[in-house]
Amino acid sequence: MRADNILLRGQGITRRWGGLVAVNNVSLDLARGEVHAVIGTNGAGKSTLINILSGEILPSDGKVQLLGQDVTAWSQPRRARAGLGRSYQRNTIFPGFTVFENCRLAAQARTQKPWQWWQSAQDCESSTTAARAAASRAGLDTVLTRPAGLLSHGQKRQLEIAMCLATAPEVLLLDEPLAGMGAEETDRMLTLLAELKSGHAILLVEHDMDAVFRIADTITVMVNGTVIATGTPDFVRHSAEVQTAYLGGPGGH
Repeated sequence: MRADNILLRGQGITRRWGGLVAVNNVSLDLARGEVHAVIGTNGAGKSTLINILSGEILPSDGKVQLLGQDVTAWSQPRRARAGLGRSYQRNTIFPGFTVFENCRLAAQARTQKPWQWWQSAQDCESSTTAARAAASRAGLDTVLTRPAGLLSHGQKRQLEIAMCLATAPEVLLLDEPLAGMGAEETDRMLTLLAELKSGHAILLVEHDMDAVFRIADTITVMVNGTVIATGTPDFVRHSAEVQTAYLGGPGGH
C-alpha cells in the first residue's frame, strides 16, 4: 500500500468508558481505491470505532489522521468539511424533501456562505451542480423530484450515499449500508461501491458476510474491541482464529 494513497489512518485507537474498554489499541489505514471492511459480532466495537474516526467520539488514546493531518481533536463538522463523508445504520434523510433537495442541503453544508444570506438556495449554482452530480452518481437520476420518504428502502440508502457524495468527500465511512436490503438492492449497492472506490477510500461496517467477501479488498475482524485479524478476504476466510471467533468454525464461509 503506497503511503500517498492512505487518506485516513487510525493509530492505537482506544476508547474506555469507566472499566469498559470498547475499542482497544486498534490501528487501520484506509487507502484510495480500496474498500476496507470491518466485521465482528454485536458489541465488537465497530460502531464505536467508526464514531471515533468520524469525530463523533474522542478516543481515550491514539490518534486519527485525515489526508495527512492530525484531526484527533477535530469536530465531526470540521472533518466533514475537510473531506470525510459518513452514513449511519438508520436513515438520516429528510423524508418530506425531494431527492434533489436532500442532496442540495448536503452540498450547502459543505460550502456554507453565510455572508450571502440574501441569495436563494435555488440560485446557488455550485450546490445545485453538486447535488445533481451526486444523485446521478448514486443512480437516482430518475427520482430527483420524488419525496425521499416515498423511496424504496434500497433507494433511501442510495440517497444517503448521494448526500455524502454531495459534500465532495475523499473518505467514505459507511455503517451497515446493506441492512434490510434484498438481493437485488444489495447487488445495486455493491455495484455503486465498486464504482466509487477508484476515487475514494471506503470503510465498510457490515454484517452481510457474502457481500463483504464480494466487495472488500481488506477485512479487519474485531472481537470484544480488539482486532484479531486484518488481511485479504482469502486470508480472513481461512484464518482459524477468525473461523472460531466469528465465522462459525472451519468452513464457516
